[in-house]
Amino acid sequence: MKDKDEFLKQMENLQVPDINPHDHPQMVKMAIMNAGRSAALGVWLIMAPCYFLFCMFMYYYFHANISWFEAMFRLVVSLDNNKYIDFLAPIILIVLPIIAIIINALAITHVGYQRLGSDHGKVSEFTITVKIKPLNILLILISLVIIGLFIGFAMTESISIKN
Repeated sequence: MKDKDEFLKQMENLQVPDINPHDHPQMVKMAIMNAGRSAALGVWLIMAPCYFLFCMFMYYYFHANISWFEAMFRLVVSLDNNKYIDFLAPIILIVLPIIAIIINALAITHVGYQRLGSDHGKVSEFTITVKIKPLNILLILISLVIIGLFIGFAMTESISIKN
């Protein structure tokens, strides 16, 4: 009983630190999207362009005349020849990797804005934080490579047609 009274007396005499809640920056870093789900969606979005690039690589560099490599080429050519769905090939090969970049970038990027100082008007701070999620970063890099390859292909094709 005596220990309990001493403990209560010590707790009553304990000095509590003075914290001003306005001086303490309130920052909650929440992702706009879930990193795991965006990585899974990113994989699905870049599968068709990666398959197309793989087929091109195998067909042109290794001269592999396998029917499923040629089937991909025939599909893309038939998409280009049909005037009603000729927009589908650029969407699959360019727009889907761009969407994968956006989704994965939103999953790993956190943006914050706060005003600092006693009067909350003198100094403003804008912070951008990138979480290191290897799968999301890898998908962003793969998507950038895919877009770069297709843009490079379109540029060289355009130059070769003019000549």
